[in-house]
Parts: sequence; structure tokens; C-alpha cells
Amino acid sequence: MKFDRYEDFDAVALAGLVNRGEMQPIEILDAAIERIEARDGRVGAIRLEMFDRARERAARLMPEDGPLAGVPYLIKDLGIIIDGTPTTNGMACLKDVSAKGTSTAVTRLEAAGAVVCAKTASSEMGLSYSTEPKSFPPTRNPWNLERTAGGSSGGAAAAVASGMVPAAHASDGGGSIRVPAACCGLFGLKPTRGRVPMGPVIGEGWSGLATQHAITRSVRDSAALLDATAGPETGDPYWAPPPPDSYLSEVGRDPGRLRIALQLDAGPSYPTVPACRAAAEEAARLCQSLGHVVEEAAPMLDETAFAEAFLTIVAAHTADDIASFSMFLGRQIDEGELETQTALLARRGRELTAADYARARNSIQMVGRQLGQFFQTFDVVLTPTLAQPPVPLGHLDTDLPDPQEALRRAGAFSPFTQLANATGCPAANIPLVWSEDGLPLGNMFMAAMGGETLLLRLAAQLEQARPWWNRRPPGF
Repeated sequence: MKFDRYEDFDAVALAGLVNRGEMQPIEILDAAIERIEARDGRVGAIRLEMFDRARERAARLMPEDGPLAGVPYLIKDLGIIIDGTPTTNGMACLKDVSAKGTSTAVTRLEAAGAVVCAKTASSEMGLSYSTEPKSFPPTRNPWNLERTAGGSSGGAAAAVASGMVPAAHASDGGGSIRVPAACCGLFGLKPTRGRVPMGPVIGEGWSGLATQHAITRSVRDSAALLDATAGPETGDPYWAPPPPDSYLSEVGRDPGRLRIALQLDAGPSYPTVPACRAAAEEAARLCQSLGHVVEEAAPMLDETAFAEAFLTIVAAHTADDIASFSMFLGRQIDEGELETQTALLARRGRELTAADYARARNSIQMVGRQLGQFFQTFDVVLTPTLAQPPVPLGHLDTDLPDPQEALRRAGAFSPFTQLANATGCPAANIPLVWSEDGLPLGNMFMAAMGGETLLLRLAAQLEQARPWWNRRPPGF
């Protein structure tokens, strides 16, 4: 039976159809595959199709097989493995290297009933805010096919925005959930550090800067997916304290009267363009209308020292990752196989001393303490997610002749998002505002460590006050 109303349902609602016996998982999966095949040629969201594996799994599923039973789902092609399939990390040299074993997050999602049917495109090693690696075709923004879908989880965001699936896995080491969600008009929650395990291969990503979760259309889908994946696994170096109740149960609960700090600029180096500033101000007015107290304020941080420490940690891990990939391949990866920015970061990482790395970790942890003090006064920090609207493809090219210009452009585009990664705090893009020319202008809400429940309550309140569910890109 053809499922024409597939896109009218979020993931929770699709699972409800299966749980009540109104739809079969294979019918829902076929609707997703139909849309992937019809639409991906325009947006370039999918890196690897896994349709046969998905159909076999869907045929075996029963209505009682988990809270996400029958939900078609996509996994990012970066830093997460599925047995017998390659993870390219945006690099052509890894396209024929199949994984042995499956990441814990995937195992948990499938145990909850999700049906993984494809992998989504990423920038090379997750190092760009635009998903246009030189080894693969670019991922395009469904709202404007000449604009970026964001990065590094651009494939996930483009797939959800274009209606292929209601939700998709994503990861975030410097904004890679929230940036694509902002570009594509979606909800994107970066959880607290240690909330979703990175194992079983590694204990933490980028020394704790990186985590993983999802990009979704609805707030409740994000909560349900977090319920499925959150919690420590054996051997984790640390984990986030568990919530008192399920995350899904928090959706719809009153967040209370919150103290919200409004920050419109990330610092003198990266001013916010008027459209993004106005979007944050509009979000602040909406919060005030709901009874929250909003005040312009920002944590005081050493912008230069913070940026240097962040870059040092990323460079160290880039060098280590290249060495690991070379070991998997049985040969040294040549710099010529890498994008200019990736090669330079790896080179810098190899030149760092242990003392450089320790100093960077100490600096990052100090930032966490400073932000923790700020959250003694405020419950939430509201900023633009991006300081610029979604930029044209090519603007964030990591192969620019001048690598410093590439870094400057990236910083000017997304200067707000890294703070949540450095401190481990949860943060979410909430799509409340669109520009006059039809582009999403995201706003980021950040809470103190462990504050996902507060963010989900607030996001659901804002979703009800200004729904975005029916805002769909033209032509999709």
C-alpha cells in the first residue's frame, strides 16, 4: 500500500501507527526509500544506501519491538560504525574499508525499533561548517539549492528538511548539529557531554568537545531519540547524571519563569549581521511574551585564548585520526588526498607537544568554570545560532589558497556554537524565524550542564507558540 501521508507524521507518530497495527514497518520504509530516491539527486544528502539491510530488518519487526518501531532512520557517515559497511568520514580513501562491529548508539537505536536505511553526507572529518568535501558531491540546502545545508551533519539536515525522514542521526564537535539545523529550519539538540556514549571504540570524541544525537523536525522526536540512546555504557570515562524522568515526558511540561541572557554578538572579531541579530531579538520578544525574563548579558571570556585552545585540541585529534585511518588502510595517507585545511590541521597536530595539549585542556576547562558561574545568574543563554544566514556553496571552501581566510570565514559564520562544546553544556537550535527571502534564521538556546530537560520544556513551549512543522522548502 502506498503511504502518501508519510510526511504528515513525525517519528513518534510513525511508531504509533506501527504500535497500533495501523501500518506495517515495511510500508513506512518504502515511503522513505521512495522519497530518498526521488529527492536525493537534488540535495545530495545520502552517502550510502542500505536499503536491503533495512528491508530485512523491517520485515522482522513487530509492533511491540520498541518505542521507535518502524521509524526509518539515517546515520551520519562520520565517526560511527555499522558492521560490514564503510564509514568514509567524508574521505574517498576510506570508501572501501568496512567496519567490524557496530557503535553503541546504533545498537540502542535499533533495539528501540528504528530502521537504519542509509548513511548521510558529512564534511571531511567533520572539519567544515559546510558539507561539500572535495571527494564527494556537495550537499545542498533544500530551502535554496545554491546555499549550504551546513556542516558537518549537512546530509542529515538536508534529508530531514526535504522530507526523506522525520529525523536523522548527527554529531557535534563545534556546532555540527546546530549549524545544519539552523541552515535547514530544524530542531537540533546537542546533548550534555557524556550523555550519549561514543563507544565501544572510543570513550570520548575530540577530548570531550564532540557528542552525538539527532536533527529532527519536532521537539518530541528529539526527546524520544534521546531516551533511546542516553545513558552510560561499561567503561565510559564519565557520564552525564541521568534525568529524573524520561525526556519525552518533559515535552509539554511547564518550564517555569526562566531568566534568559540575550547575547547578540560573539565578540568584536565576528559581528552578527542585522538579519540574524533581528531574529534573536524576535525570539527574545517571544520568550518575554511567554513570561520569561530576558536581559542582554554575556559571559566574559578571553576570545583569543579560547580559540587557540579549541584549535589545539582539534588539531591534535585530526593528526591522531589521520594516523589511525592510515593504519586501517595499511598505508600512509598522503597530504594530497586531504583538503588543505585538514592537512594543515594534521600537520599542526603532529607538531604540538604534550605540554601544548595539556595547556589547551586546562584553558578549555577554565572556560567551563567561567560559564558555570554565569549560569548561577541565568537559566538559559539565547544567541543567534549563526552570525550570518546560510551562505552560498563554495564560501566555506576548505581548499582556499589562504587557509587563514578559510578559518576566518568559518569563524564569522558560526562564532557562537563552540562554547557549548568546550563546556559540555547542552544547546539547541530552535527554528523560529525565516528571512525575507525564505531562508531559516536559527536561534540557539544553551543551558547549564545536565539541562536537557529544561531545554526540551522551553523548546516545546516555543514550538507550540510558533509552530514550524508546516514550514517546508518550496519544491519539497
